[in-house]
Amino acid sequence: MQETVIEPTRIKPQANAAQEASARSQQTIKPTTSKDTSAMKSNRSPSEIAESVTKTVGKPLADNAKLSMRDVCVHYDQKQAVYDVNLDIAENQVVALIGPSGCGKSTFLRCMNRMNDTIDICRVSGSIQLDGMDIYDSKLDVVPLRARVGMVFQKPNPFPKSIYDNVAYGPRIHGLVNRRTDLDEIVESSLRRAGLWEEVKDRLASPGTGLSGGQQQRLCIARTIAVSPEVILMDEPCSALDPIATAKIEELIAELSQNFTIAIVTHSMQQAARVSNRTAYFHLGRLIEVNETEKVFTNPDHELTESYITGRFG
Repeated sequence: MQETVIEPTRIKPQANAAQEASARSQQTIKPTTSKDTSAMKSNRSPSEIAESVTKTVGKPLADNAKLSMRDVCVHYDQKQAVYDVNLDIAENQVVALIGPSGCGKSTFLRCMNRMNDTIDICRVSGSIQLDGMDIYDSKLDVVPLRARVGMVFQKPNPFPKSIYDNVAYGPRIHGLVNRRTDLDEIVESSLRRAGLWEEVKDRLASPGTGLSGGQQQRLCIARTIAVSPEVILMDEPCSALDPIATAKIEELIAELSQNFTIAIVTHSMQQAARVSNRTAYFHLGRLIEVNETEKVFTNPDHELTESYITGRFG
């Protein structure tokens, strides 16, 4: 019996974004021989298998960790959404979090800069450290934390301000600049790094909300990097975008990973295979497997991972 796995490829900037997007949308999934999955064959459901998992397989820990999570649990009132997750994210690495809808990957991502603090019924336990600093220390100010660990959301959310003021917002409120010329440099540099400068340089006073969806998302990325974060969290940043806009964002992720540590939640396994160095598979709030991306998509260690990426469930 043959299964299908996604061939991982790394992003290389292309001159023609339309051709790149078209090529990606037509990527084929190549067959490979399946390993034995005796537990699945014994009629145990995926949920039963997940609930029996007591330890993540693969390589969840890493040298040179920028972010270290240990025994992280998340509850919404009495309902537990994330169970005892242990994971390291190395500096200047892209880690993709994948899994079925409702598996806890976005909830876990939001723990990394305490965005879950905005939900009254949410309670996070365990340890999350950024460069050895406990980000859940009661004395920690979350405002500078969220400057160090920025976030790009699923839907573009530009402020109802000009393109310029969207990017300038963070440096202003954090007091990063004193002179207008310095602010101008930050705005231009951030828009260039987000691949947007040439498209908007002549209309910086125009509303950010007037841009296309893909441009708005790149504007939000420019706004994030304007405060010089060390980590960028991305929660399904391409789910609302067309293939051409998605290709541009993926190219941007590859470029940004040279200077930033990135964690990305994605519903697209093809995207995870293209942009990440390591992939973490979640199921029912449990971190099932973490490995190098190529291994996850060609020779996963856990039967649940293999069943998910080969389409047995999702």
